[in-house]
Amino acid sequence: MVVRILVVDDERMVCAHLTTILSAAEGIEVVGSAYDGAEAVEAVWRLRPDVVLMDLRMPGVDGLTAIERIATAPAPPRVVALTTFDLDEYVLRALRAGAVGFLLKSTSPEDLVDLVRVAAAGHTVLSAVPARRLVSNTADAGRARDLVGSLTEREVEVLESLGAGRSNQQIARRLHLSEATVKGYVSRLLVKLGCDNRTEAALLARDAGLRSPGQR
Repeated sequence: MVVRILVVDDERMVCAHLTTILSAAEGIEVVGSAYDGAEAVEAVWRLRPDVVLMDLRMPGVDGLTAIERIATAPAPPRVVALTTFDLDEYVLRALRAGAVGFLLKSTSPEDLVDLVRVAAAGHTVLSAVPARRLVSNTADAGRARDLVGSLTEREVEVLESLGAGRSNQQIARRLHLSEATVKGYVSRLLVKLGCDNRTEAALLARDAGLRSPGQR
C-alpha cells in the first residue's frame, strides 16, 4: 500500500526539502504541497491524502486552524504537526485541534520517513523532547495510577492498547470486541480520565506504567 502525503509549509524550500526526502522512500507518494492553512484544507478535500505534515506557524490561516477544519472532513487524513518549536502550548493545542502527532523539523530524514509510516498505520507519533514534556505535564505517575485505579478491568485493557498506539480495529481484534464497542470504551475512558483525545490517554497510560502484553 502506498502512503499518500500532503506537505504543508509556508516556506517553499521546506516543502521542497520534505518532498525530496519522502519521495525517495519506498511506498510513499507526495501528492501535493500547500503553503498556507486555507490552501491545505482545500488540498485535503481535492487530493485525499492519507497523512498531512502540517506546519503550525503560517500567515493567514495557521496550521492549528487548518487542523481543526480538516478534522471535520469525512474520513479525514491523519495530520502530524511539523514545527521548529517544541513549546508545550503548541503540542497540546495541535493535539486538541485533532493532530495525531507532533514532530520537530529537526527530525532526521530516516526518522521522518519511519514516523510518517507509523502515523499512516494508525499510531500516535511524538518527537522525543515534546513527548517527555507532555508526559510530565499530563500527570505525574501517582495521579496517573490513581486515575487508572478507577477503571474497570476491561477499560484498563483498552487503555493499555491505547498506550501501545493501537487503532480501534487493532484493539477490537486483540480483545475480541466489535469496533463499535471499542469506540464506546474509548469515549468513556476520555471522560473518566479527563483527557481531550486518545493521544493524551495513551501518554497517561504510559505514565501510569501500563504495558500491553505485546510490550512486556
